[in-house]
Amino acid sequence: MKSGLFLFLAGFCVVQMSCAQSKLIATSVDSNNLRIETYAFKYVQFVTGRYNTFEVDVYGNMFVVTASNQFKKISPIGDSISVFNDVKRYGNPSLIDVSNPLKILLYYKNFATAVFLDRLLTLRGSLNFRTSGIFAAKAVATSYDNQIWLFDEQDFTLKKIDELGKLLLSSNDLRNQIGVTPFASTIIDRENVVYVYDIDQGFFLFDYYGAYKKTIAVTGWENVNVSGTVLYGFKEGKLCVYNSATLIEKQYDLPTAFLKNKILKAIGGKLYLLAEDGIYVFEIK
Repeated sequence: MKSGLFLFLAGFCVVQMSCAQSKLIATSVDSNNLRIETYAFKYVQFVTGRYNTFEVDVYGNMFVVTASNQFKKISPIGDSISVFNDVKRYGNPSLIDVSNPLKILLYYKNFATAVFLDRLLTLRGSLNFRTSGIFAAKAVATSYDNQIWLFDEQDFTLKKIDELGKLLLSSNDLRNQIGVTPFASTIIDRENVVYVYDIDQGFFLFDYYGAYKKTIAVTGWENVNVSGTVLYGFKEGKLCVYNSATLIEKQYDLPTAFLKNKILKAIGGKLYLLAEDGIYVFEIK
């Protein structure tokens, strides 16, 4: 990594849920101001390319939509593995779910349509949810057993359906069960738990039978993710990392250079930053 300026940027703070303290850290920045190492983040990799958006699976594979409208899978070491050329069939995907690496889901909310790809990005099918009477699903994800989770905002239930649209199970109406009206933005199926995130109320946790278990009230997070028992999100210029087993939250102030770029995501102890020239990868210390 090139040598360069030395700046003092905001570092990291370790907090319990009710308190937060921060301290300054020394930061080494090279000429492009992104290959940064701080007490909180260590630069480890750069994947060159012009990308509109991206996701990362639990194995560190990156799934990118390129500026030329291709959908690519890139290995953790930066090698291109496979490509899907029809990603714009229904316009821009509203979300890309890679929580199940064997079944990739592209969801087009305006068309209420999900497109399914295998691990090599070969088309395996599609489903229009309206044919199953589902008209208000913003949050969609693949399940551990290659089915589909969705949160239906018509009756405020978590549902599992198959690729033909057949209803396999449904939770109770959460308005009646826990007395709130949730609006889900993200669903993540991870290690026997289904996480449904509402930015205003936090994570609603369900078991694999659709039974509500509890709520983790971390709110205002964006680009949420889950790795094991660790929840990740971004809020007000900070990376938030909450361990649901220990009930401890860590917050890392993000360097100003990070905040000037397109998209930030975190999973598996790493932070991924999408910039104009590619994806920068950092280890979270």
